[in-house]
Amino acid sequence: MMNSGKLAGKTLFITGASRGIGKAIALKAAKDGANVVIAAKTADPHPKLPGTIFTAAKEVEEAGGKALPCVVDVRDEGQIQSAVDNAVKKFGGIDILVNNASAVSLSPTLKTDMKRYDLMNNINTRGTFLVSKTCLPHLKKSSNGHILNLSPPLNMDPFWFKDHVAYTIAKYGMSMCAIGMAEEFKSDGVAVNALWPKTSNKDLFPDSFLDANNYKSIFKKHSQMKGASQKRMMSTQAGDGGIEGIFTNLKGKLNADIVGATQAIFQFNLTADGKEETYHIDLRNGEGSAGKGKPADKPDATLTMNADNFQKLFAGKLKPTSAFMTGKLKISGNMQKAMKLEKLLSSLKSKA
Repeated sequence: MMNSGKLAGKTLFITGASRGIGKAIALKAAKDGANVVIAAKTADPHPKLPGTIFTAAKEVEEAGGKALPCVVDVRDEGQIQSAVDNAVKKFGGIDILVNNASAVSLSPTLKTDMKRYDLMNNINTRGTFLVSKTCLPHLKKSSNGHILNLSPPLNMDPFWFKDHVAYTIAKYGMSMCAIGMAEEFKSDGVAVNALWPKTSNKDLFPDSFLDANNYKSIFKKHSQMKGASQKRMMSTQAGDGGIEGIFTNLKGKLNADIVGATQAIFQFNLTADGKEETYHIDLRNGEGSAGKGKPADKPDATLTMNADNFQKLFAGKLKPTSAFMTGKLKISGNMQKAMKLEKLLSSLKSKA
């Protein structure tokens, strides 16, 4: 999309802007010549995740904007107030607030500890409310103040709640802030909206969702092969052994490097003809292992799905994002670890 220049001279306050979607928005605005406040926790380099508020600020400057990096934990009222005050002092005001900071854990109710529940609600809902509340006096002074929350539409279909009630509550809280504040501050000339982007690149995920190790996201769009080519891929990957053939093929591709980078054990509960069978991939010990049966150690993540869909997933016929969002794939345990399985999917395709 071409830049229009409409943001030239405008000041954006973006939470979680050191990487991911937040940084992408910051860089897009910078190309218009905007002032960007990089409000995020990452002051020091993360051992696995690239980017800090300072590297993001440098990129903003290089893209044509002006930047102010601020250490901000959206749970900390003092840090938020300080960042807002510094932004107003440096740029003269705030025109646009982007509430992007978010915590994600797609865990079912019985496996969601309260520490994780509180983290998601304190960052997503409370953080959005608090940052908005702190910025609003300045947004009201802007000629065209805006708040943009990165949150989903309020779909009350139970499907969007089951299996991850805590997360949905936290994200819907952000959306409710948008609805309520839009009406509350309409007469003040402040527009409040929500945006729920379709993400297909791991680099655009929120900080607290992935501890990415140069892995492609499980939500990356998979290229699909048609006709005979697709059949050959399935045959090559699964062999004549069906599901067991997939794991046998996979076992031959494991090595110490993959184990070292992943450090996770996965269990697969696959159902066929009403019967459930269990398989595993151990990427925590030795050279790695894969096969039928439960893993020797407790799995970090358990994936449950129909055996046919599992084969389609490994053949590239079924996109992981579609499988998960339509209920064909259920994931329990450590979601961050589960995301790393994309590396294995890519490996199977590239070596087939």
